[in-house]
Amino acid sequence: MTFADPPHKNLKILPADMSRTQLISTMKFFAQSLGVRCTYCHVGAEGQPLSTFDFASDAKDHKQTARAMMAMVATLNAKTLPAATGLPDAKVTCFTCHRGSTKPATEVPTGVVLVPPPPGASPPKP
Repeated sequence: MTFADPPHKNLKILPADMSRTQLISTMKFFAQSLGVRCTYCHVGAEGQPLSTFDFASDAKDHKQTARAMMAMVATLNAKTLPAATGLPDAKVTCFTCHRGSTKPATEVPTGVVLVPPPPGASPPKP
């Protein structure tokens, strides 16, 4: 196993040997998927250099929630979705449910049409 330089501290779900570039890319994806900044999960002051952050700290509850959600997504992608759909490449991500919000979507947004109208039918009125 090759560790990043320097080795990452306190990774419990993400692989400890992921590169710094992969880790930063993953964190950016999480931030975009939930519409948050680093301080949502990590100890640090907004506007301060990232070098001042304590990324290893488990002091914030959102970090624990993120770990639980990552474990859930891993199970869905590795076991549940392939078995349920018959599609080995079926995947979900944070964005699948969160769509840029800290609260995952639990209902179809008002006005969204999920099923197209039958051929020749008038489009739905907004």
